[in-house]
Amino acid sequence: MTVSPSRLPTPAEREAALLAPYAMPSAASRGRRHPEPEHPYRGPYQRDRDRIVHSSAFRRLSGKMQVFTGDMGDYHRTRLTHTHEVASIARTIGRALRLNEDLVEALALFHDIGHPPFGHAGEDALDECLRGEGGFSHNRYALTIAEELESRYPSFPGLNLSQEVLDGQATRAAKHAPPSAGQVGPLLEVQVVEAADSMTYDAHDTDDAVKLGLVTIDELAENSLVRESLAAVRRRYADLRDDLLRKAVVHELLDRQVGDLLRETGSRLAQLAPQSAEEVRRHPVVVRPSSGLAEQKLELERFLYERVYRHARLVAVRAEAQDRLRTMFAGYRQRPELLPPRFQTRAQAVGISRAIADYLAGMTDRYCVQIGAQHFGIRLMGG
Repeated sequence: MTVSPSRLPTPAEREAALLAPYAMPSAASRGRRHPEPEHPYRGPYQRDRDRIVHSSAFRRLSGKMQVFTGDMGDYHRTRLTHTHEVASIARTIGRALRLNEDLVEALALFHDIGHPPFGHAGEDALDECLRGEGGFSHNRYALTIAEELESRYPSFPGLNLSQEVLDGQATRAAKHAPPSAGQVGPLLEVQVVEAADSMTYDAHDTDDAVKLGLVTIDELAENSLVRESLAAVRRRYADLRDDLLRKAVVHELLDRQVGDLLRETGSRLAQLAPQSAEEVRRHPVVVRPSSGLAEQKLELERFLYERVYRHARLVAVRAEAQDRLRTMFAGYRQRPELLPPRFQTRAQAVGISRAIADYLAGMTDRYCVQIGAQHFGIRLMGG
């Protein structure tokens, strides 16, 4: 592809020169719910990425903790930093496999946009509050944000994202549901983001847990993946101080996972030789680690669940956070006039319980604490 000063290549021309046959070309997009004219130099997935980044819900991720809810310091990840880390790893994998990086990035930046305050503890509390009314899923709520709640454009509600981004998120929302007859699998770009998310939280929850003193590196080395990563670091470097050792181990954890995934996925793609994005969807998931590394990841995740996510310090803070959300949910049920006007209006369309959950789920951790104290006299966390 040559670039002329007098004419820039179109997004389709750029993709034709770069993408593998099995990647999802933007020219084949199924479009948007509300038709819009094409942009002269930005493809549809580039526009999706920009709309997500500029959304209010995306900015609020900076105030939502990833795992370590509460006043435990400024180091640990927020949903926003986690999202950027997933996007970085997913782009690396997507580029190596010659996939559509714009679609990969849009999917990655969007994947956690529906998380409520207080991490999975908040999600569990809202799911309990909506028991019998469809429950609550942050993956489904992301679609509600994108299609209904965001208000940035005069011509349509929501962000009007491309169907491929919405379908990718819908795949996440339905990943635990039994497959239906004739159902096709996700695009490779969707599979890449799912894999990158798993790699990221395994490595970075490990990082945060050690930094916050919940476990030590030596305790983590009970797990083979950490033990091998630690040994590799110590072979390369002698007498690292603790903080550099921790960072080097986290880097090695990520590097091992990405390298294994690319080798395995590259081998599967070479065997399948798919000639289109649609063809590869008829096969089982292609983007996955080797069986050996998958077992190591499972071992580490079990350790993190038992020794970190269920740590007494975290359990106490989570219980307080869940009590707060349950109290606020019940309070708004009794006094719906306290809801912002747009959610009072929304209650007429989706019901009062769903409207309350939508309002609470959009809050940052700090705002939830402030409004809980203001409206219902709930004491401050830790107070």
